[in-house]
Amino acid sequence: MLRRTSLSAILLALPFVLTACNSSDDVAAQLVSPAESGILKVSTRNGSTTYYTDRFEQPAGPEYDLVNSFAASQGWEVEWDIQFSTAAVLRQLERGQSHLGAAGLTKLASRDDRFTTGPMHHRVSEQLVCHRELVPLPTTAEMLEGLDIEVVADSSYVETLEQFISAHPSVTFTQTEKRGTEQLLAAVFEGELDCTVADSNIVDINRRSMPELAVVMDLSPEQQIGWYLAPGSEDLAAKAQEWMSSTAGLAAISNVDTQYYAYISEFDFVDLNTLVTRMENRLPMFIDHFEQAAENTGIPVDLLAALSYQESHWDPLARSPTGVRGIMMLTQNTAKSLGVTDRLDPVQSIDAGARYLADRYERLSEEIPDPDRYFMALAAYNVGRGHLLDARKLARELGKNPDSWTDMREVLPLLADKRYYPKLRYGYARGYEPVHLVQRVRNYRDVISSVLQ
Repeated sequence: MLRRTSLSAILLALPFVLTACNSSDDVAAQLVSPAESGILKVSTRNGSTTYYTDRFEQPAGPEYDLVNSFAASQGWEVEWDIQFSTAAVLRQLERGQSHLGAAGLTKLASRDDRFTTGPMHHRVSEQLVCHRELVPLPTTAEMLEGLDIEVVADSSYVETLEQFISAHPSVTFTQTEKRGTEQLLAAVFEGELDCTVADSNIVDINRRSMPELAVVMDLSPEQQIGWYLAPGSEDLAAKAQEWMSSTAGLAAISNVDTQYYAYISEFDFVDLNTLVTRMENRLPMFIDHFEQAAENTGIPVDLLAALSYQESHWDPLARSPTGVRGIMMLTQNTAKSLGVTDRLDPVQSIDAGARYLADRYERLSEEIPDPDRYFMALAAYNVGRGHLLDARKLARELGKNPDSWTDMREVLPLLADKRYYPKLRYGYARGYEPVHLVQRVRNYRDVISSVLQ
């Protein structure tokens, strides 16, 4: 069995409680309506697609953002109940401990019978995921015989997998409440487990930091995921559905897509595998310099490290045919203006690159919210401040929001469009390049920050 440095060792296992089922009437009686109390009680689980603490030590996540938007629209506060597993979230609903379960719950007929069905907000497919070096990779149900397969208990994955192997009784799998989906993916990555099943959005996010994960096949067509409510909560479910279908609800879903999913590019195993390797053998040589530069400039250390990896793969001797050199790939003119005497000195290069990015950031309007302001600073670092200003002006002319990265990533490529650049002050630019750079830096940053934390 393959072995990797343990990722699951840093994941905390939380206790779970077995509870008895209640009738719909009993459950409804236990809960005070949020319309009366002003408090919406929500059970969720920790995960990159649900709820987690971000690099700024603030709660974040797709479900967290959506629920907060819904509650704010009603004038309610949210009381979060963080559970370890999907099964535990569902038990909280069944016991009448929470109004709402927001944990990426797949819509299933069996759940519709047990709970009040709420609005669905995304579509995913369930995927069989194995270690890339498992030989042979299973491509049929028969090939799963003898493999160590584990899935989250009381999840939709259990029903899907049971159906897939129904004609093959010799194929077995285990269910667990002690590990969540992301922990099972980590176990596959580490070679402790052959295969597991996970939703496609969870797989997409985690493969960036676990490049040995291989998607073997889709086990299901696209399915809806969203919210379930405690039994007897039809009025609250209708209110949630009405909001989710409204302009405000659709905008909230769009914001979640932009914030958490839109920047995830096509998975590149070689690139991500190289990053993981170089985090082990190169990043330690330079991390102190990144931390010092971050302290001096206020630019987050993981963002500086990600930008440097994008520019040079942390090679202090890197150079390109266009004349940029060093670990931060500075031009000769930029280096000179920043007082750099040797672009191949990583200490000078990191310090100068951080100061240059901080300057791009400070020159932007304070009205631009983070993280969009950082994304635009990265774009200016790549394409130049003048071209970014052109793109912001063009955005206004096109009715776009120049303070939104979502809009700016659509406008920047137009700097290479002959319908627009002849009228711009700084003229033509390969505006698609900063868009791609920001996308890659965001990917790298997510992986790097998990290690730095």
